Amino acid sequence: MPALRIKSPELLVAESGADLEGHGLKRTMGLFQLICFGVGAIVGTGIFVGLSDSVAQAGPAVVVSFILAAITCVFTAFAFAELGGAIPVSGSSYSFAYAGLGERTAFLVGWCLLLEYGVSVSAVAVGWSQYVNELLDSLTGLQLPAALSAGPGDGGVINLPAVVVIALASVLLVRGVRESARATAAMAVLKLAILVVFCAIGFSAFKDGNLTPFSPAGLGGIGAGTTAAFFSYIGFDAITTAGEEARNPRRDIPIAILVCLGLATLLYCAVALAAIGAIGGGQVGGRPAALSYVVNEVTGSTAGGAVIAFGAVVAIASVVLAVMYGQTRILMSMARDGLVPRVFERVSPKTSTPVTGTLLVALVFAVPAAFASLDAVVNLCTIGTLAIMAVVNVTVIALRRREPGLARSFRVPLYPVIPVLGVGFCLYLMYETGWTTWVQFAAFLAAGCLVYAFYGRRNSRLARSAAATRTDAEAVSQAV
Repeated sequence: MPALRIKSPELLVAESGADLEGHGLKRTMGLFQLICFGVGAIVGTGIFVGLSDSVAQAGPAVVVSFILAAITCVFTAFAFAELGGAIPVSGSSYSFAYAGLGERTAFLVGWCLLLEYGVSVSAVAVGWSQYVNELLDSLTGLQLPAALSAGPGDGGVINLPAVVVIALASVLLVRGVRESARATAAMAVLKLAILVVFCAIGFSAFKDGNLTPFSPAGLGGIGAGTTAAFFSYIGFDAITTAGEEARNPRRDIPIAILVCLGLATLLYCAVALAAIGAIGGGQVGGRPAALSYVVNEVTGSTAGGAVIAFGAVVAIASVVLAVMYGQTRILMSMARDGLVPRVFERVSPKTSTPVTGTLLVALVFAVPAAFASLDAVVNLCTIGTLAIMAVVNVTVIALRRREPGLARSFRVPLYPVIPVLGVGFCLYLMYETGWTTWVQFAAFLAAGCLVYAFYGRRNSRLARSAAATRTDAEAVSQAV
């Protein structure tokens, strides 16, 4: 189907050197580093900051919301695992869509990835600012002035800590993948340890009565809580962006995706039960820096809350680092295809990283982080991510039909039931985001269509290659 400008999986792998050495990138990440990278991308703002929003919607039934959100992610995780093992390149869902559904769809997926990663980094950075203030208050009794620690929508002028964490992450990413992977692994282990300590403290004060009524808002509250809880899982797909820097991507990427998702689900449910069981859903719901508050209430001291706040500062910083990494690699893949400017494709021979692209991404991400409200961007990020996940499930079906002989190190079980259920769950959660978010998302997609029409379509290397081939064929025909 030439009208779709489909790029074969074999061509994607050959162009990236994914089975050899990456496109100027070094293979330094093993399975443990990939798992830590995944944990670093997933566990952060969603549980340290977003838990209170989910509890406000669902009450103690937030545990059910986390499980439903996890089920949605599991269906799509199977799809990512199959595609990540079969097409181990940096482009993640963008490259998968290019191989299965064609260039137009791939560009819009890449456009939505800008939304997913860009908005999530901004939201995560805003959450980081909350816990920086909590940590400062616990240690010194002082906080940053509201004018410098919140955007205009939250009563401030500029969120300076949010800008700082993005700048620090960009510096680390520019230095090299090995350094970034080590930092992410250390931060992942630390934040898991702190969340385990939180669970131990929370369960020590657990009261059954705090879980009643279990679902104060009924099924509607659980559904709304599921949409809010879904933000806690955003980032697991970033593992597939390491396809060209993993030592054994075809084996390790599927394993890392499934391990990270299972670990995150168990952790989220335990943390939610510990927090609500300790002080009740009414005190957790809607409260900033809720986990520190829970520990302070249980222990009667601010010392424990300071430890949790420190863990949150580390955890959220690791999410910024991991998600920014994923964004730069996706832009690099799109630049190879001519769909975005070539500046994002350039890799420094000294650090083997896309230095200029990383700095540009940091600059763009810092603007909404400095001035946007966390609540204003979460739903838009969620709907964009769900749209991408739905496309990935459809891509599995398309590639099974078009490329039945493609080498797959992992195959989605119960095919095609699982991909179809994955699409269905994604559409349901998209519906739950509300009509205002749908209008914003439609406007965002319309802008993406215009960018593709006026830039991507005209500069597509695949189209130029096809045109050159036709020209050569016509010249040969005329000569004959």
